[in-house]
Amino acid sequence: MNVKALDIADTASYRALMLDAYASDADAFTSTPAERSTEPLSWWQKRVCDPDGSSQAFGAFDDERLVGAVAIEYSSRFKVRHKASIVGMIVTATCRQRGAGRDLIAAALDHARARSGIEVITLTVTDDNLSAIRLYEEAGFTRFGVEKMAIFTGTGYKSKVHMQLLLSAARTITR
Repeated sequence: MNVKALDIADTASYRALMLDAYASDADAFTSTPAERSTEPLSWWQKRVCDPDGSSQAFGAFDDERLVGAVAIEYSSRFKVRHKASIVGMIVTATCRQRGAGRDLIAAALDHARARSGIEVITLTVTDDNLSAIRLYEEAGFTRFGVEKMAIFTGTGYKSKVHMQLLLSAARTITR
């Protein structure tokens, strides 16, 4: 398994992976495949590697096949530019438990550490996704709240756990 920063050439593979993830792991995301499939190519390119530096996606590859991804987003707004957000974390079911999730989070955290002024990284995770919560806690994230009824699944509601990592207190993740 190899993890690298994605670039514009990876956009089609990233889009396909994420659209599949929105369908196969629907409870993990706040977006649906129908909503995201209408986004223009420019939206996906910006998520993959924004030329303005507001986002960067990382991919996990099994040979040449993209099997996992995560993105980190930054704000340019003065009052919140010290924070970054982890979004869109996915590893395909057949490639889980092989270290890709850990390596993806490590790559995103390394990217944030290299950026001047970033002090806090936040994320949300569905409350019953215990393996993801464990992964984030192992990386040093701590819970700071639970948002009840955060997403509607079509048959009921799921809560989201809000987590944060203070980079000054971050654990180093070995990749």
